[in-house]
Amino acid sequence: MKLPGQDVIARQADEHLVTHRVKLPRKLVEHPVRQVAKRLSWALVVLVATAFIVYADRDGYSDNSDGAIDLLDAFYYATVTLSTTGYGDITPVSDGARLTNIFVITPLRVLFLIILVGTTLEALTERTREEWRLNRWRSALRDHTVVVGFGTKGRSAIKTVCATGLRKEQVVVVDPSEKAIDAATADGYAGVIGDATRSEVLKRAEVQRARQIIIATQRDDTAVLVALTARQLNRGAKIVAAVREEENAPLLKQSGADAVITSASAAGRLLGLSVLSPSAGMVMEDLIQQGSGLDIVERPVIKAEVGKVPREVGDLVVSVVRGHRVLGYDDQDVGTLELTDRLITIVRATPGTQIAPDVRPFRG
Repeated sequence: MKLPGQDVIARQADEHLVTHRVKLPRKLVEHPVRQVAKRLSWALVVLVATAFIVYADRDGYSDNSDGAIDLLDAFYYATVTLSTTGYGDITPVSDGARLTNIFVITPLRVLFLIILVGTTLEALTERTREEWRLNRWRSALRDHTVVVGFGTKGRSAIKTVCATGLRKEQVVVVDPSEKAIDAATADGYAGVIGDATRSEVLKRAEVQRARQIIIATQRDDTAVLVALTARQLNRGAKIVAAVREEENAPLLKQSGADAVITSASAAGRLLGLSVLSPSAGMVMEDLIQQGSGLDIVERPVIKAEVGKVPREVGDLVVSVVRGHRVLGYDDQDVGTLELTDRLITIVRATPGTQIAPDVRPFRG
């Protein structure tokens, strides 16, 4: 595979000089314009109510110009009163009008100011609240999963890991498309808009403190650059990547990926298997879909299973993980099961079925 030359990489970097930023999932709120319109509507309601209250008691008011109070004068008085301007040309002179100003007009004036000032303060404090939320999110983020690419592969990967018990708060999506990040935050995941081949973008996702990294980009050369950058920032994280062409898998492993999935070859083998045996193809597809039908589960060996051979275990054992080796169930090196072994088994999917996470640090 030919990687882009230095001039191409530089040109791509220039094209991605847009500001990268973090977007956290938010509760469904009204559009800001709609919020302002609603507050202005309430302010107008207060203004109209005040004007009609004054007009209803117009005999208790005096106008310095002509002495009479009409509907326009009532709206004028309500406007200058609620805005605390108070020119004094229209004044309450009767006891009833003054009592109305004390117990009705003054509370309406306070309400009017709260509506307008509250809108301004909310706009001014929104950025401060967002910065505080981001800082709190960064300080609490540890041992999370970073998913690069929110296309079909990325979405499926997230769905699978979340089906095993991973909380949505522990997933960070990185994608250059703002629409993709909006979709991710709408699903409850934190997102970072930017090019994942750049270290500052991955640092925004706190990749240096991530436990596992899933690379699901659209291009193989991009996956290689992301793997190189991610491995440089985090030496201990488990990196799993997808490539389209099988010939690029060795290069991706050399770039730091612990496991590489060849999407084109895997789909082709599944197609071929389905042609030869539709039933076998259905079983394989069922195994791939986490949480339904049959599931492939990795779990530790329990004490009651120590000293037994894989065939004697109650579950259907496919492989035995011993150290950094994955041995087939019929491999002669397996012998009997040890307490430190882990079993990869096929079980019937239930709501409580989970893939036990590998708590040991991986060293390639």
